This record gives sequence, C-alpha cells and structure tokens, in this order.
Amino acid sequence: MSQDTLSDLLRSVRLRGVLFFHVDCTEPWVTEAAPASVMVPAVMPGSEHLMEYHVVIHGNCWAAVVGESPVRLQRGDIVVFPHGDAHVLSSAPGLRAEPAVDFLSDWQAPQLPFMLQQGLNHCELQSPDHLQPGQVSLLCGFLGCDRRPFNPLLTTLPKMIHVPAATLGADADDWVVHFARLAAAESRRKRPGGEAVLERMSEMMFVDLLRRYLETLPEDHRGWLAGLRDRYVGRVLALMHDDPAQGWTLEGLADRVGLSRSALHERFVQFIGMPPMQYLTNWRMQTASRLLTQGNATVASIALDAGYESEAAFSRAFKRAVGVPPSVWRRERAAAARPAGRAGAPGGVNQTVAVAPPAASPSPPALRRPGIAGAG
Repeated sequence: MSQDTLSDLLRSVRLRGVLFFHVDCTEPWVTEAAPASVMVPAVMPGSEHLMEYHVVIHGNCWAAVVGESPVRLQRGDIVVFPHGDAHVLSSAPGLRAEPAVDFLSDWQAPQLPFMLQQGLNHCELQSPDHLQPGQVSLLCGFLGCDRRPFNPLLTTLPKMIHVPAATLGADADDWVVHFARLAAAESRRKRPGGEAVLERMSEMMFVDLLRRYLETLPEDHRGWLAGLRDRYVGRVLALMHDDPAQGWTLEGLADRVGLSRSALHERFVQFIGMPPMQYLTNWRMQTASRLLTQGNATVASIALDAGYESEAAFSRAFKRAVGVPPSVWRRERAAAARPAGRAGAPGGVNQTVAVAPPAASPSPPALRRPGIAGAG
C-alpha cells in the first residue's frame, strides 16, 4: 500500500508545469505580473488554477505580492505564488509597472520558453555566468492544477513561498545552474522534447519546494500539509487516499490508527478543518473527476471506483459537489482544455519570443514587452 499521500494528491489534481520565460534584466528594472487567472487562456487553457514561480539564477532582486512587504531574492532562491496573486519583481523595493498579458496570445513560434531581455546588448543564454553585477537572470514559469471538486492543498498554502538557496543545502548551486543551463539550451536550440523536459523539471521543483516548506512548519501549525506529518491524521489520510472506494467508517478508521472515534474526529477536524467522513466524500469526488477527464470509462464504472454502489447515487453526490452531473462535467472540461486555434505544447502553449533591448537596434513595435520596464 502506498503511503505517499502528497504524490497521490498532486496526481489527482493534475499538477502540470511549464517553463515560460528566461528573463535577463539590467537595473533599474521592474516587472509586474497580473493575477494568474487572467493568463490561463494563453498559458494553460483548461486549467482551473494557475500558480507562478521564479528561480533566480544570477544576481539578486526583490519580490512581493502587490500591496504587501517585499522579500529579497538572491542567486539560487525560489519564490512561488500559490494563489496566483498579482506580484512584482524588481531591482529595488517599491517599483511598479503596468501588467501586460495580451502579448502572450499575440505571438506564434515553435517552442517554449520565451526569451525576454531588458537592457542587455546580446542574447548569449548558454549560462548565467556572462551576466555582470547589476544584472539579473530569472527562470519564470507556471504550475496548473485542478481547484474543483476538491483540492485541500491550496487552502493550506500562503500567498507566497520563498525558499532561500541556503535552505536547499550544498547542492543548491549545482541544481539551479543545471536548470538554468538546460533552460538556456532549450531556448536556443529548440530540441525535440525540450518542453516536456522543462515541464517535468518545473513539477519536480514544486514538489521539492512543498517538502521543504512542510519541514519548516511549526509544530502547532494546522492545515492539510501539517496533517500529513501527524501520526494519526496522516495515517487516516493515507488510508483514504490509498483506497477511496473502500467502505470506510469513522469506527473502522479509528480502529486502524488506534484512537477512539471521538478522539479521531476531534483531531482530524483540528488539522484538516472537516470531519473524516466529509473529507472522504470530497476526495471521492476529486478521484471521480480525474477519471472523468482522463479516460473514456463509463459513469457507472467510475461510480464503483469512487465507492458508490449505483450510478444514480454517485451522480447526485457529484452534482452536489460541483453543481453539474458527471456527464456534463466531462463535456465542459474537455471543451475548456481545447486550445482555441492554437497548436503545440501540452495545454495549448507553443510560443517563443526574443525581446530586443532598448539600447540595441529597434525591433518592430509588436515585439516590445510592456510589463518589463526600466525605472529610469
């Protein structure tokens, strides 16, 4: 029996990543990202939830959710915005820029990632070592996942997760440099399979970040991630995730983990925010939604896999959870994931662009990136 509940959840909510930008900047500079939700159609059509991440591969800069205090980022640091909040990256705290997202859907080109530059005179992206003091190089991407019917991870994450390179251990520099060089190579050479490699690396980075974030949580922290490490709640979560179709009862779960029913109920609610049986129902709906979108199984067979003896009972429960019957959910999700007239990478994204620096020879106006701007 698998005990890796976090991996099970990430598979079920269809975590998928994409490395979208390789950005080189010379100070003063600032870029302001709009809420990730407005970028979904261009970045990852069909995704219900979009997170944005940035990896500093050279230099240092500042990052902040709009309206909140900034944090300083240094080489090797990683920052993720789990709720897709509008945020600012800049060479100094307090700088602002006008967000721009229209350009994402205006350009058609062979392969990701975009190459964006501000104030540089060349585009040698073999490694970040060519950059000088005052210059910053960033890898920027997105992570998509399901929000409905049930994603308990999202509610347990803060607006911003900052993982300093110092907490990544002795291999941090090597890991970041390897990621940077691979991204640079794919930006330049566009080899077959390059997007898939970078997508998987983005997902691996996020999972590793979650594990490190979990390790930093105080003992009295509450939420789904904290529940994973609790001796009793973590075991109950593992049981339900491993076999959601099992006819679990509160008494049966309590016997398996060695607690009374009342003690388990109280402890589970304390960490997860809902009773075990409610969590099981929600998780069954999430499991069913994944089966509905990933294959051609009948609703009746999915009902059995989700722990329901009849299709009618399952359909009623599913409609209560998401507002529409399973068959309608399946059609709507398939339509939402279909790119609107654009071919290419998974999620419908298949674009790249090089933005010329202001000091270089003029580029066509359509190739300018309003959201990355010098402050002076």
